[in-house]
Amino acid sequence: MRSNSGIIGAKKTPNGETNFSGLWSLKNQQVEKGASNWTGIPVTVDYLVVAGGGGSLAYGSGGGAGGLRSTVTATGGGGSLESIFSPVLGTTYTVQVGGGGTGVNGGANGGNSVFNTITSTGGGKPATAGGSGGGGHDTNGAGGAGTANQGYAGGTGARKSPEPSLGGGGGGAGGVGGNASAGGQAGSSGLGLQVAITGTSTYYAGGGVGGFDGRFAGGSYGTQNAGGTAGGTAGTANTGNGGGGGNDGNSANGYAGGSGVVILSFPTASGTITVGAGLTSSSTTSGANTVVTLTAGSGNVSWA
Repeated sequence: MRSNSGIIGAKKTPNGETNFSGLWSLKNQQVEKGASNWTGIPVTVDYLVVAGGGGSLAYGSGGGAGGLRSTVTATGGGGSLESIFSPVLGTTYTVQVGGGGTGVNGGANGGNSVFNTITSTGGGKPATAGGSGGGGHDTNGAGGAGTANQGYAGGTGARKSPEPSLGGGGGGAGGVGGNASAGGQAGSSGLGLQVAITGTSTYYAGGGVGGFDGRFAGGSYGTQNAGGTAGGTAGTANTGNGGGGGNDGNSANGYAGGSGVVILSFPTASGTITVGAGLTSSSTTSGANTVVTLTAGSGNVSWA
């Protein structure tokens, strides 16, 4: 017994073109699709939204990492994974990629990153709250707080008597920034977080190592933990890392945080994505999924 090529459906095949009810010929599938009666496979979107990292101090505090929110692997601050998104076909959704905060004149917070209703908060400059908080500076200088479900607080500053002053490490999505020690070592960087949305496990949103005032003997950089930014170094683009604290007591300029990133992953068979003007993006595949990485700008995306 034979039937046409087709798939099982809930509706009886019109015009008796197959021998069995519930079997749709390829011809009739195309007819129904053309009449917009064929729903197809629903689009479901996993996402990673990382904000820009905070800038650092020229002679001390590390910058805090940008906030990290994710539906896969892990999300920032030890929170629960975000909910998968189901777009309405043909509807546009806002995307914004946050820039890294400057290190000039005491630093600046990183920019927020956005996908639809999901906002990740920019990383904190020294001693300032953010997605993850910036490190504190000098004696008992408190680090900035992190944002719940996005990142952790920055570490506390210290001073080695009589000098140098020392900065705390910037908080990361995976852990708090380290406290500076009066013994002369600055704070360690807050851990970054590994996320495998692209098919490869990659670190994002690590804090910046704490620095020190290099005009005086006895100071040293903190430890660069996994995924963090080394002392005296800018955060890497599209990681959301905080800037590493410097050791130049004669300068007003620290190091910039890394810019953020938005990554979207959805089953290739379920539809296609359109990326609007104003956004910089690239696309690849990982297994059965299309993965779109948005690295700069603001604009809209939609699915069809």
